[in-house]
Amino acid sequence: MTTADMRWLVLVIKLPAEPSRHRVAVWRELRKAGAISLGQGIWAVPDVPAFADGVARAVELTDSAGGQAMTLTAAGRATEDAARFQRLFTDARSADWAEFLADCAKFEAEIAKETRIAKFTLAELEEEEQSLERLRRRHRDLSARDVFTAPEAAQAAERLKDCERRCADYAERVFEELHRTLPEQP
Repeated sequence: MTTADMRWLVLVIKLPAEPSRHRVAVWRELRKAGAISLGQGIWAVPDVPAFADGVARAVELTDSAGGQAMTLTAAGRATEDAARFQRLFTDARSADWAEFLADCAKFEAEIAKETRIAKFTLAELEEEEQSLERLRRRHRDLSARDVFTAPEAAQAAERLKDCERRCADYAERVFEELHRTLPEQP
């Protein structure tokens, strides 16, 4: 699909001013879904299945808060408009990938620290494996939303593989330490 052929869902959301928790809940849901803000109460996502659930949840939250939600289908009127939409969306995904890469760096630093201090315990391994699983889920979610493939996507995939290798190496060291410290059986 070319940029000019891309269809967009534009959400126009009106919520009561108070309580603010409703606006925050809708805002969080739209951000989580990958929507881009076009202005106060106006959001857009590509009109592809990956965004349907998030849009539906935002509309439900709006309705349950006594607000109004309209979902419109749109396309750029000119090629430049369509390209601008795509650029805005890709910039938002680039920011998401940058955050993901920072999370990978934190994970790698944590593994390096535990290795440096020789903290090779099953409890620590379980923590690291849970952190790695969170990275995997985040990568899957971002990949599903990144319909135009932001430039950072390939680097993020490689970085995730590095995290997986580091975690596997750490697991090997944990099990080596466990076997080393187990008493010999008669």
